[in-house]
Amino acid sequence: EIRVVLHLHPALSPIKVAVLPLSRREPLVKAAKELYADLRQCWMASYDDAQSIGRRYRRQDEIGTPFCVTVDFQSLEDKQVTIRERDSMKQIRLPITELSKTLAAKLSGEPFEVLPPGGSHWLGF
Repeated sequence: EIRVVLHLHPALSPIKVAVLPLSRREPLVKAAKELYADLRQCWMASYDDAQSIGRRYRRQDEIGTPFCVTVDFQSLEDKQVTIRERDSMKQIRLPITELSKTLAAKLSGEPFEVLPPGGSHWLGF
């Protein structure tokens, strides 16, 4: 399958970040919707829980969303989320408390390779 990506500069992307719960199970949906409400205070954000996570990533790529934040079952335990960058598809995992600061830095042009402080790490890509 061909990957279709709208490569907009993050400053030009109408939606800056999408929040994606890994599944539709209530604890994940609740945590993801709370995170979405927080992020909407700062940026245009979207929430998507329809279909598989891969299809949701592709949908966001097609409309030019530069970053997707995934809330998974581990997030409920360790209070960390995964950020996926559209163009490279690289992912980092970081504490929820670092999310807004990290997104602000990445949206202002900081390279995605720069890891934020606070126990963040690459996810094997």
